[in-house]
Amino acid sequence: MPKPPRQSTPSLADLRSEIDRIDAKMHELLIERGEIIDRLIAVKKTQESGSAFRPAREADMMRRLVKRHHGSLPLDTAESIWRVIISTFTYVQAPFSVHADLSAGDALMRDSARFHFGFTVPFVPHMGASSVVEAVTESRGDLGLIPAFATAGAGPWWAALEFDSAPKIIARLPFVERADHPAAMPVFVISRVTPDAMVTETEVWSMRVSGWSAAAVSALAPLGDVIAVPDRAFDGAGLLVSVARGGIDGVAEALLGIGASIRSKALVGSHATRYTVPEK
Repeated sequence: MPKPPRQSTPSLADLRSEIDRIDAKMHELLIERGEIIDRLIAVKKTQESGSAFRPAREADMMRRLVKRHHGSLPLDTAESIWRVIISTFTYVQAPFSVHADLSAGDALMRDSARFHFGFTVPFVPHMGASSVVEAVTESRGDLGLIPAFATAGAGPWWAALEFDSAPKIIARLPFVERADHPAAMPVFVISRVTPDAMVTETEVWSMRVSGWSAAAVSALAPLGDVIAVPDRAFDGAGLLVSVARGGIDGVAEALLGIGASIRSKALVGSHATRYTVPEK
């Protein structure tokens, strides 16, 4: 039988031509995406007072991206590209700014902001979580970035989110967690979004507790993430508690079980369950 013809090895010029073809196609697709956004703006014809972000849809998009990703391209690069695409087209649809608390480190916060939102969205620095909350409260649809363990200032900063008209926690970054993440600092995102756009897998509660102690810390550790700061208004602590949806009752029972007294609690936001990439 005759041997099949040997396939010639492509030349460097051939491979570079293929890369150019793919680059041009990706650019065309981005332009096409922009045209759809133009049509979306025309259909909505809205001047909403809240953020145009859709946290639930974004979480679903990022989960699908991670699951289908493979090959030599680092996941960090793919995630950041998609984040910037989403944020930039959201900005085109409804301009917004990102207000960031730099109290935990300027470089760390800027890394997080640029990784997730790129350079097109205006970046507004602040020194302190309360300043970020105030700026977002006074805006039409801006976002606020606050280090997840920010505790500096007079009392719990999250108490300002308890009011019905206040912005809420809508996300926690990074959503895709893994070793050596280039923007690894945990950050809460606050803004106003429509209720149907929220993702409620993890609820975030503001609580005031009397009798806060080391025993209380141990009791709550298995139930969720807890940030505690002394509350000068009474002999106790203000808590920011992140638990699975419906888990706040278990937190209350645990506190009562060790003799703590709950003075108040209020839901101040929710976010997607963090997606952890297994180590290889």
